[in-house]
Amino acid sequence: MTAGSGDGFRAVYGAAPDGVWAAPGRVNLIGEHTDYNDGFVMPLALPHTCRVSAARRDDGVLRLHSADAAGGVTELRVDDLTPLGVVGDRGGWAAYPAGVVWALRAAGHRVGGADLHVESSVPTGAGLSSSAALEVATAFAFSDLYGLGLPAPRLAQLCRRAENDFVGVPCGVMDQMASACCTAGHALHLDTRDLTRRQVPLDLSVGGLRLLVVDTGVKHALGDGAYAERRAGCEAGAAALGVRALRDVPYGRLGAALERISDPWLRPLVRHVVTENQRVQQAVRLLDVGETAAIGPVLTAGHASLRDDFAVSCPELDLVVEASGAAGALGARMTGGGFGGSAVVLARAAAAESVGKAVNDAFAVAGYRAPRVFEAVPSAGAGRVTTA
Repeated sequence: MTAGSGDGFRAVYGAAPDGVWAAPGRVNLIGEHTDYNDGFVMPLALPHTCRVSAARRDDGVLRLHSADAAGGVTELRVDDLTPLGVVGDRGGWAAYPAGVVWALRAAGHRVGGADLHVESSVPTGAGLSSSAALEVATAFAFSDLYGLGLPAPRLAQLCRRAENDFVGVPCGVMDQMASACCTAGHALHLDTRDLTRRQVPLDLSVGGLRLLVVDTGVKHALGDGAYAERRAGCEAGAAALGVRALRDVPYGRLGAALERISDPWLRPLVRHVVTENQRVQQAVRLLDVGETAAIGPVLTAGHASLRDDFAVSCPELDLVVEASGAAGALGARMTGGGFGGSAVVLARAAAAESVGKAVNDAFAVAGYRAPRVFEAVPSAGAGRVTTA
């Protein structure tokens, strides 16, 4: 991560911050919509970060400013923060750091006010966890400002609570864990039930490979009901099968499980989650033996499942997968919650440029806005980057 200078903070508040903290966005290599089903995921952190410059206040006032949002400084009192209460424009960016402060206090941590200035290079609405990066950077800042000494996984859990209970988005814990706990050069194999995790080496250069992110530019809002509807469907499917979560349905008994579900809406949701967990485990096994190129078909199969069973893709994401495959990519899939956002594409390094061009050309022919294509480099998780 690049150390922030705190200049933006000084321009807004007229003084130096106590420090600058940064947390990355993430791209999920495989394991989509499994985290809120107690399943397996494998994200990696991006070099794109959200940077929070902060200074402690002892008067209970929380002041929030973003370099990327209009509206100036939002001023709140920490004692007045309540779940789903009004924080400026409901659902606006300020709800995320405010929610983190609320979650810390609700968990019994004695934190008060602060001045925060936010700058981010994580694309918003692109399925790359810009909100989780903001939450995690804020949590790390408050942990240091108030001497809490909380470990990264605990901070990630509190950030998830902030997004679930304060902002009102029923996400799983993957995004926050990835932003807080990833390490450079690795993907994070995470069991979202007990939060056990392992850093899986992902050195793409050794195999002459590149992982591309294609931001379609199609914006999504996970709080609009579609995400919550699918989560509720997964919970209903688990209840119908008499299991705690869909993670508990064995892959080898999937056929029998599906026969027990009469609701045609629930059946494909269950099939996706069970097969996606299997794909995560398959990808881990391949990476462990150095067969990185072989995960390409696993990615593509995951996209087909998200498109056909979970129904969270869109024409632009489907076109990325189709066009990149036709141009010689090893595999591709949408990443993130869906309904827009980004896709990941695994390609040989020698073919990466032509694959990116093929995707751009396909978008032009279809009349879509040109996508943004960049390389995903497995990067480090959150931390303090400077003291001033």
